[in-house]
Amino acid sequence: MKAMIFAAGLGTRLKPFTLNKPKALAEINGVTLLEITIKRLIYFGFNEIIINVHHFPQQIIDFLERNNNFNIFITISNESGQLLDTGGGLKKAAHFFNDNKPFLVHNVDIVSNIDLELLYNKHLQNNSLATLACMERKSSRQFLINNKQELCGWQNSRTNEIKISKENESFIKTTSFCGIQVISSEFLNLITESGMFSMIDVYLRLAKNHIIKTLEFENITWLDLGTPESLVKACSLKRELGL
Repeated sequence: MKAMIFAAGLGTRLKPFTLNKPKALAEINGVTLLEITIKRLIYFGFNEIIINVHHFPQQIIDFLERNNNFNIFITISNESGQLLDTGGGLKKAAHFFNDNKPFLVHNVDIVSNIDLELLYNKHLQNNSLATLACMERKSSRQFLINNKQELCGWQNSRTNEIKISKENESFIKTTSFCGIQVISSEFLNLITESGMFSMIDVYLRLAKNHIIKTLEFENITWLDLGTPESLVKACSLKRELGL
C-alpha cells in the first residue's frame, strides 16, 4: 500500500529548533517525528511512501539514506523551489499514486494511536472520495458534518469565518480533523487548483457534489507536535502513543 507524509512545512511554531533543522527531525525521546511516522505506516502495511520536503530538504534526504529508507521504498517530492501547502504538495506527488488504489496521507507532526488499518478499511467500505480521521477536541477550526458523517462545511471560531459545501442540511455537528486521511485515486483527477493551496479547500469544493466522509475516533491519544511544549508532553505519553 502507498502513503504520503507531509513534511515540507517551515515549522515556525517549533522555533528555535527549526532555525537550522526541518520539523520532521524534531525528536521525542531521541526518535524523530519522521521515523515515528514511517514506522507506524510500516506497522499498518504501507510499504511505499513519498515524502514532500522544502525546509532543509537535504537533512531529511540524508536521514533516510542513513537509515536505508527503513528497508522499504521511499521517494522524495522536492518542493525546494516553492512551498506548495498540503494541496499543492499532493498534486505535485500525484504521479506516485499510479495504481488506482486508495492511499493514506499523514502529517509528519501528528502523533497518535489511531488505527490506520481501520481508517483504510472504512474508506474501502464507504465509497467516498476521501475519509478524514477526526475526533472531538477543542479547536478553533472545525469541520461541519451531517448525520451521515459527510463533510458539509468548515468554520473558524476565532475569525467567525464559515464555508458551506452542502446547503439545507437538517443536522449539523462539528468535529476536528486529525491530520490523517485516506484518499481514493479518483480524487487526484478532480484537483483543478494550482500552485500553493490547501487540501481543506479542495475537500470543501468537492464536498458540494461528491461524498467526503469523516470517521470519528474516540478514546484515542493524539497530539499536534507543532510546539516545543507539545514535544515535551509527547515524551510523557510514550506508552499511550506506543512509542
